[in-house]
Amino acid sequence: MTNSAPTATRDGVIGFDGTEVVSIDQATGSELARYPVAGEREAAAAVAAAREVAGAWWGLGFDGRAQRLRAWQREIARSGEEVATLIHAENGKPVDDARSEVLATVAHLQFALDNAERVLGRRDVPAAPVAPNQRAWVEYQPYGVVGVIGPWNFPLMTPGAIVINALAAGNAVVLKPSHITPGVGQWLVRAWERAVPDFPTVLQYLIGYGATGQALIAAGPDKVAFTGSVATGKTVAAQCAQTVTPMLLELGGNDGVIVAEDADLDDAAAHIVWGALQNTGHGCVSLEVAYVVEPVYDAFVEKISTLARGIRVGSDDDAQIGPVPLTSQIPVIREHIQDALDRGATATVGGLDTVAGDRYVAPTILVDVPADALAATEETFGPTLAVVKVADTEEAIARINAGPYGLGSAVFSRDRGEAIARRLRAGMTSINDVLVFSMNPALPFGGRGDSGYGRKHGGEGLREFAYPHSFSAKTGPAQLSASTFDRPAGVMAHALAAVRDRLLADDTTKIN
Repeated sequence: MTNSAPTATRDGVIGFDGTEVVSIDQATGSELARYPVAGEREAAAAVAAAREVAGAWWGLGFDGRAQRLRAWQREIARSGEEVATLIHAENGKPVDDARSEVLATVAHLQFALDNAERVLGRRDVPAAPVAPNQRAWVEYQPYGVVGVIGPWNFPLMTPGAIVINALAAGNAVVLKPSHITPGVGQWLVRAWERAVPDFPTVLQYLIGYGATGQALIAAGPDKVAFTGSVATGKTVAAQCAQTVTPMLLELGGNDGVIVAEDADLDDAAAHIVWGALQNTGHGCVSLEVAYVVEPVYDAFVEKISTLARGIRVGSDDDAQIGPVPLTSQIPVIREHIQDALDRGATATVGGLDTVAGDRYVAPTILVDVPADALAATEETFGPTLAVVKVADTEEAIARINAGPYGLGSAVFSRDRGEAIARRLRAGMTSINDVLVFSMNPALPFGGRGDSGYGRKHGGEGLREFAYPHSFSAKTGPAQLSASTFDRPAGVMAHALAAVRDRLLADDTTKIN
């Protein structure tokens, strides 16, 4: 089976097609493990094995699947410290941040256990007026096999939540983790195999680069879930379009935060610095640009600058942010900082000299950033925050809504937070806090525009991996049949006249 082949080794074993993935310790750059790369043959075998078992997995029903998901949840919790250490090594984030991924994964499993049957269970609906002799209902049925292509920035929590949604909905899953964090993806599947020995191929993994993801899609899963960049997302969408394969796309973001004149500035500064810099700024919902109204601008800049100077960078136990695992992102971070400085911005913290070598980037706070600078319009994906001065919240709303992205956002205002938030064209908004929507397993997570489409998490996330199947069943003879040619003459005209007369008689509203 596919799971037995891509096993980590340290002896230089060459993969199936002559290549291999080498994972490294982000703190030291030393080699952690080697994994053979899965190609078309392995992807086809994994999807075939998943398809073979998908029907039996669905046939277990909600209770049978819940029993096994609960065992998996216990195994993840039992081995949580082990995978947190692995996340720290492969991704570089502090161990406590890695532990938060484990906690989130366990929480998403709990939501699925508590809610899958309620959300996806059979739902009766009223009979149609023209067919009162029919009972009608909806059932949510799994697609079959779901291919999940995961990211490196949250290597357990992000693909884990999607896998959980798909499994709880009755699908089998093939996971392709990022080549930067292959061990985490392998660990998640191995934990499943230990916990659910009677259904080991319900969850499998394929390790490799972009070509492995393409091979997974080409192998014909019934749905694909991709998390990554906009550019790669478009490539995935184009490939899926060839076979009309439905997709969930969680892509980039350039999340904005609005600081209104009535904001609690101390509270706003503390949350915004964390929201911009946590996980080294490597989050699709990381705050990237703060739109601050002019009356409180100077005070806010002083507060966030003071806080950002105290952020500890490194790989030690007391570090608050770690290295940049994707080294090709460092030139992008430098470009955005340089562009802002060239356009007249000032770095109150950091700047170009904070990019140290090929691994670490210290926090940078850019102030007086022009609204059209790269740092304010594109996804930097690093530990930076661009601060843009605006005349009022109306301007801030307009600038956020004018951008191509629409993922997360935040608003700080004592009295108008909800009113401002409701006008933002984004999938998620935190009010007087940041990123909290991503911490609630019951809230749907996703965006619009270049940020992708579809939702994970919550009831919407469960339904994302099941399609509605509508049923109607005849319960007895009808006075008139709407579905045969032997309707009596004039019956439909009489029915239309009756509906017209009823609606006109009930019309007590007038529109001036």
